[in-house]
Amino acid sequence: MAPEEISALFTRSDGAYLCARWGRPLAPVVFGVEDETLSVVKGAFQAVTTLAGAEMAETDPELGSNLMIFFLRDWQELVDTPNLDRLIPDLEPLVRRLRAAEANQYRFFRFDAAGGIKAAFVFVRMDSEMSKVPAETIALSQAVQTILLWSDTAFSKSAPLAQTPAGMAVLRPDIADVIRAVYDPVLPVAAGDPAHALRVAARLGRSQ
Repeated sequence: MAPEEISALFTRSDGAYLCARWGRPLAPVVFGVEDETLSVVKGAFQAVTTLAGAEMAETDPELGSNLMIFFLRDWQELVDTPNLDRLIPDLEPLVRRLRAAEANQYRFFRFDAAGGIKAAFVFVRMDSEMSKVPAETIALSQAVQTILLWSDTAFSKSAPLAQTPAGMAVLRPDIADVIRAVYDPVLPVAAGDPAHALRVAARLGRSQ
């Protein structure tokens, strides 16, 4: 992947470059799924975390859980969830925007003093289209899009997943390479300079 392709993955629609990785182990909790699906979701996040060279933990010493994953049928469920408005600023206006856009997924991140990801909230609305997608595919897609702070337009033209001839969803090798490279300990946990993409490009393949 060329440096300009990497840069595009972290250049937001307002033109700003911003890349961030987790600055602490991920401690996930999943809401709104059956037990068998819970293991699928956690398994996908474990696989992507391992790929990155990051860690997962049972709890976060500061937050308890720093990765909350919600599966729901209607965005109104977010408003009805007790105390969620303390974690997500302007929750009701956000729900109105998600409804107006007929969105079926949304991710919200919080950051530490160094700019690394401190916490993430993942919301998946199981509308008619999302309900047709296998749980394994949904889980892997959300894990990939949560392991880094990607641009809001990073996957608007091409998804981070590909499909094998057998129909199984897998992470695209080029995206896997970028994830591993961004998690190289030599690189900062967060970067706002487009030159960061050059440093990522120089490390592609080194950490495999």
